[in-house]
This record gives sequence, C-alpha cells and structure tokens, in this order.
Amino acid sequence: MSNIGIDLGTTNSLVAVVMGGKARCLLDDEGRAILPSAVRYLDEGVLVGHAALHDAAAHAATTLTSVKRFMGRSMDEARAEADQLHYNLAETDDDRVVRVQVGDRSVTPIEVSAEILRALRERANECLLAEPGGAVITVPAYFDDAQRQATRDAGKLAGLNVLRLLNEPTAAAIAYGLQENSQGVYAVYDLGGGTFDISILQLEDGVFQVLSTAGDTHLGGDDFDRLLAAELLSRSGVTEARGGVLRAAIEAAEAAKKALTDADTAAVNATFGDAALSTTVTRADFEALIRPTVERTLVACKRAIADAELDVADIDGVVLVGGSTRVPLVRQVVEQAFGREPFGDIDPDQVVALGAAMQADILTGSSELAEDVLLMDIVPLSLGLETMGGVTEKLIWRCSPIPAAASETFTTHVDGQTAVDLHVVQGEREMAAHNRSLARFKLTGIPPMPAGLPRIKVEFLVDADGIMTVTATEEYTGTQAQVGVLPSYGLEEDEIERMLEESIDNAEADVDERMLIEARVEAEQILRAVRKALAGDAALLAEGEGERLQAVADALEAAMAGADRHRIAELSRKLDEVTAPFAQRRIERDLQLALQGQDALEVAEKLSRPTPAS
Repeated sequence: MSNIGIDLGTTNSLVAVVMGGKARCLLDDEGRAILPSAVRYLDEGVLVGHAALHDAAAHAATTLTSVKRFMGRSMDEARAEADQLHYNLAETDDDRVVRVQVGDRSVTPIEVSAEILRALRERANECLLAEPGGAVITVPAYFDDAQRQATRDAGKLAGLNVLRLLNEPTAAAIAYGLQENSQGVYAVYDLGGGTFDISILQLEDGVFQVLSTAGDTHLGGDDFDRLLAAELLSRSGVTEARGGVLRAAIEAAEAAKKALTDADTAAVNATFGDAALSTTVTRADFEALIRPTVERTLVACKRAIADAELDVADIDGVVLVGGSTRVPLVRQVVEQAFGREPFGDIDPDQVVALGAAMQADILTGSSELAEDVLLMDIVPLSLGLETMGGVTEKLIWRCSPIPAAASETFTTHVDGQTAVDLHVVQGEREMAAHNRSLARFKLTGIPPMPAGLPRIKVEFLVDADGIMTVTATEEYTGTQAQVGVLPSYGLEEDEIERMLEESIDNAEADVDERMLIEARVEAEQILRAVRKALAGDAALLAEGEGERLQAVADALEAAMAGADRHRIAELSRKLDEVTAPFAQRRIERDLQLALQGQDALEVAEKLSRPTPAS
C-alpha cells in the first residue's frame, strides 16, 4: 500500500503520492488536482469541494469555507471576527470549542476538516485502486499544539492512518531540495488562504534542518478577498453585509483578484442583494488596499532571520509557497525584502502536497526517492509551566530541534500540601495568562511535608509531530501523573471515537449518498444553464431542436427525483452533447456582434453567460 501526502489548506487542499520515484498530485474525474476546502451541509449528507461551491451565495449559511482558521481555537476567538463570516456561529455553553450552526445542528472545524480529508482519501483510493497505507498531513509551521492535535483528530475522524504532521514550509523545502538537489540556506515564504509562515532552512547532503520559523495563523489571501469585498460593497452602497450578500461580495472579490494577477484592470459585474454593481478595479486600487497586510508578513520574516542568527545576505534563495504568492505585489515585496528574485519553479499550489508525498514515501522505508534524508524540525513556540504568581517557566524554548525533551524540579509552597495543579502553556510572554493554555492536570499523593521539601520533577517530551506529553513525578514516593496534551479547543477523545465508529459503519452509504448528491447538483447546474439559454436565444434554435432539447431536459429532471446517480450522470452528459450545436451558434452570434463594432464590455458580458455546454 502506498503512503500519501495531504496539503490540508485553508482555501484549497490536495493529495499526492510518489509513483515511479516521482511525486505527483492525484486528480479528480475532471482532471483537477485542487479540491476547494469547502463543505456544504444538506438536510441529508454533505457536498465537498467544487460541488459545495455551486450556488454558495444562495446557501451561504450552510456552505463552510476557510474553517482552518478556527482549528484549535476558542469561541471567543471566533466571535471576534463573526462579522466577517458568511455563516453563523452556534450558541454554546462550551466556549472552548468553535461550533458553526448548519440547519438544526452544529459542527466543529475538526468535523468540517474531516469531510475534506475524507474526500481526498476517497480520491486516493480511486486513483490507487487501494486504501492508502498512511498519510502525512501538512500544517502551518506556526500552528500551536492545540491546532496540531485538532488536525490529527480530523485525520483520524476521516479514517486516515496519520503517520506524521509536517510543517508546510518544510514540505516545500523537501520538494525543492529533492527535486532540484538544492544546497544552502533558504527562506520558505508560505502565504496561503488563511495562514502565513516563514521558515529558514538549511539544506546540506540530504539533511533538512529548520533553523527558525515565524508567522501568523490568521493572515492570508482570505484577508485580501475581504478587503476588496468591503471596497466593492462600499461602491455599491451596501453598508452592512451578511450571509449570501457577503458571500457574493467575496466571490466577486476573489474573481477580480485572480484577474489582476495577469491584467492591470478587472471588470466587476455583480449583484449584492438588492444592489447591482458594475465597476472596474485596477491593480493599483487592489495593491493600495492590501499593501499593509502584505507588509505585515515582513515583520515575521525579520524575526525568523534574527532567530536563525543570520542576515538577509546569508539567504541563498527564497521559495514561494501558497496560492496567494501569485499576487504580483507579494512577489514584488518579497523580492525587495530579500534582495533577490524568489523561486517559483514548482507550482506554489502543489509544492506542499508534493513534499508531503515525498516524506510519506520516505517513511515507507523503501523509498526510491532518497536513501539518506534526515529531517530536523523545530518547536515554533516555547513550552512551559505556570508557576507561583502566574509566571511562565519555560522548559522547551522556541526553535529547539524536535524531537525534544526537558525537565525541571519544582516544590510546594504550603506546609502539608498533598497535591499540585500543573498548567501547561505555550508562547513567549512572561505571564502565563498572556500565553496559550494547552492543558491542566493534577499530581496527587504527595506526602505532607513542610513547604519546599517535596521534589516534583516535571518532564516535557515533544514528538516528531510537535505534539507534547508532560509527566510529573514526586521523587520521594514515585507518585506520578501524566497528560498527553490534548487540545483545549477541540473534541474529547470519546467524541472522536464515537464519530469515527459512525463514519466507518456508514462509510459505503455515505459515499453513495455523496455521489448521488453531487450528480444532482451538477445536473441542476446544466438544467439551469439550458433553461436560461432557451429563454434568451430561442430564435437560434433549428427546426425541431427545441423539442429535442426539452425532451432530454425533462428526462434528466425526472431522473433527479430518483436515486440512480448513473442515470443522472448519463442524461447530464447527453444534455451536454445535444446542446453543443446550439451553444456553438450562440458563441458565433456574439462574435459576429463584436465584429460589427459593439462595445467590447457588452460582448464580454454576453460571452460570460452560462451556456448549455458549460
């Protein structure tokens, strides 16, 4: 069985595998490597990826996107940006867990991520004709322990054997290092949809050593979309947007952003509720909006270089990772900051998944890719305990190589004290209240002695995934307590187990149901396009053609009411085929209008209308 590599992204996700000594991304039935990280919840079942994004504005409250930003986070953190969400947070008494309301139930980011991972696992199963043996899943380098554990739980819930969590910049470095045989010190600038990381790595003779890392788990291309969406809403006169209106604005902004990658201007023709907008956005407009956000990334870059005890001149190259690095301003700012043109040889959307697949292949122990590859990652944030007065006592410092271990001996502060509470935190602040709370546990059974006499040894162990175990031992009696640091903001272990059992018990039915739903959604899109074309351009129909088209459309609509997905898919393809001549005549008509001197924007608008063959 082959191991797979998965890039679980904020905006898009991919799965890759090494075949014949070469890493490659696995494609869906339409030849697409990218799976949008979107999940739409229906009354029964879910849609994942491209299917989930169909009519997302009309189903904004049940179409969840960018949930990776909330992995391992609390409800308080989610509420702080509730006005930027097109879906609704649930009312809950447990503020540790982010929950989103979808219909009459609520779901967590772990469950949503598990749906995305499950879809990627199914793709791998179809492409490889077998279940994958294990998976390496990538995470932002700056993910803390709670976020990493939440990601591992999502993989487990999706039915994956998670071999390792791998930092995204490190995965990119593996892809470049092994494919390009690179040597030296490299900065990996990773700007995705919702997170930013900068890592400084040294590559030498098959050794990948992370020297430092920094970043922001709440900064990415989604912020570019929201800034431009706010500008578009302002131009249309909309002062407050929620739900479908906000989703429509974000979709228009994302489309304009992509157009401005290669063009100086982008036309926007959109409807936001009752407001219609027809405007032009220039690249200068867009760059003025996002420049402060892009420049925020340089703060982390400077910190990472300083932590590695290097100067900018010591960097041999800069690797760009993440779809948001396609934005011209991002490339320009990075080039100016590092004084060199960044590399972009490997598709920035795919490089992380390819590197994860290479690492997964190496873990098989029989890899053709590299016989002697050593990966040395680091702890992104310091780990420690809260001591008297609320002070943080750091045991493992940031940038420590992992696996890592450290211990320290503490004592009691009250005569006769027989138990101590231990509070594990992560972060760089001196006061524990300002750092991230990871876990609390209690050591009992301490013999009553005067304050200062008991000796309590606390040991921290961080494994290769960056996940920690803490052990406390009273040395006189050998009394011990241990905690595997589970996320403070995630699902309980028994809840994960229950949900996993349910997913296994219903796996076959769930897959059939999802494929039926996807077939219906695709058919509905085709039917809608055909009806619109027939209503607007009936004059272009040949004699008897309208009746033939309508007959196939009626048959497809009838099939959609049933449960035979193969019949629905067959009729969808047939409708595509029989409408092709009609679609061709519509295109030729619009081109003739263009040649007669009509306004180019008007012609472009007509050409952008859905056609029966689309």
